[in-house]
Amino acid sequence: MRESRHWGDFPHLFQDAVGASAVVTLDFPGNGSLHAQASASTVEAMASCVREQLKQRGYPPPYCVLALSLGAMVAVAWSSLYPDEIEKLVLINTSLAPYSPFYHRLRPANYADLMLLLIAASAVRREKLILHLTSRQRHPGILKQWVAYAQEYPVARVNILRQLLAASRYRALPPPVPVLLLASNQDRLVNVRCSLALAEHWQCPVRLHPAAGHDLPLDDPVWVAQQVREWLK
Repeated sequence: MRESRHWGDFPHLFQDAVGASAVVTLDFPGNGSLHAQASASTVEAMASCVREQLKQRGYPPPYCVLALSLGAMVAVAWSSLYPDEIEKLVLINTSLAPYSPFYHRLRPANYADLMLLLIAASAVRREKLILHLTSRQRHPGILKQWVAYAQEYPVARVNILRQLLAASRYRALPPPVPVLLLASNQDRLVNVRCSLALAEHWQCPVRLHPAAGHDLPLDDPVWVAQQVREWLK
């Protein structure tokens, strides 16, 4: 349900921290600038959409991908479908079948809130609930900004359902590229055990933030950039 503008100032901070030549943010169909399109109903189709966007913008592979939540699922699928296009993955607060049970992948305490997201008529109410679910920090002014985004590029309820369907039925394979996992101990949406399970199965490093919420780049962007920079070294 998020779009490229929800990264805020993080892309600029991240680019400076890791010395990247370019940092490109993308929208999935159904979100942001592509909100009028139908969302893909499979994670694999989402991966095909984003790789086509990069090619249209003139960015040839290979890519290093940093992705959050559903975006991280898409990144894993991308690396499996087109391994020659991906060099490295940084996956933040994601959850993947078959490595974790459904009640870890989406905490049961949030089921009622997710139903509210589907029926809430007010953009203010919806965005306030999303902020509560995804952040553990105070961000003055961020709610007003998010409401403005939602009013400019509204996400259709059917597209929310299509994205949830895609996430629920995706089954991941181990990525054929180096992976760094970042996760939040205080994530209200996804149990941190999901990232720990991936680290165990894939034998890759995982770094845990003690206080941030699900949207880790929002709650502590400097920490995220530092972890990636150290890993790259």
